[in-house]
Amino acid sequence: MPARERSFKVEAIVLRHSDWGEADRLLSLYTQSMGKVRAIAKGVRKLQSRKAGHLEPFTRVNLLLARGRDMFIITQAETLDAHQPLRENLERLGYAAYIVELLDQFTFEEGENINLYRLLAESLGRLDTFPDPALVVRYYEVRILDLLGFRPQLFRCVSCQAEVKPEDQYLSAEMGGVLCPRCGAIIPGAQPISMTALKYLRHFQRSSFQEAGRVRLSPGINKEMEMLVENYLTYHLERGLKSPAVIRRLRNTFQGETSSKD
Repeated sequence: MPARERSFKVEAIVLRHSDWGEADRLLSLYTQSMGKVRAIAKGVRKLQSRKAGHLEPFTRVNLLLARGRDMFIITQAETLDAHQPLRENLERLGYAAYIVELLDQFTFEEGENINLYRLLAESLGRLDTFPDPALVVRYYEVRILDLLGFRPQLFRCVSCQAEVKPEDQYLSAEMGGVLCPRCGAIIPGAQPISMTALKYLRHFQRSSFQEAGRVRLSPGINKEMEMLVENYLTYHLERGLKSPAVIRRLRNTFQGETSSKD
């Protein structure tokens, strides 16, 4: 993109927005060609604004950006995919918020990463229609760790280098992978992981989504993987995430409603 070019088109996914001034919004975008950027949408909070509906979180859009003094200014916006199906389901909406928050927290304004953009766009698309949204998210977690350079070692003990045997093991976020029962029992912070959960994590790590999507996760195994990977992500982020707690509250509410109907 030439330095002299004042306006240019980008494809982007809206990560989040916040109010700015009296009528504007500040948006965090993950773009296909520049990675993460911030941009101002002027006048978008006015009732007559035609851009507002195109700039909601999770929306994939074509944008015309102009270079402002301090940051980009959105001058045109056209929706490519509003992801309406996931917006009509609270569980899927919660998962969408989580995968966007995860990418947002792990990335900086540091340039293009087409693979991260593709993973985010494809995962939001899968949350629209895939029968098991939890599986979409478990796969996303494993793949984003790969792309960000935090891929856990799941085939050998990270302490003694022994090959993993078909039995329950331990997982250490600090050491970056699986620990055999002997090492895991004496290393602080290591968490038990069942062989079934480990098998699924290994499968997701080396498979396409088409292959991974054939898996059927039981509620128990999904919960185990969810807690283990959340701990692993939190350790590397050095901060907690907001969305997982929201998802768990939604899940408990749905389960409570189902029990009362029975």
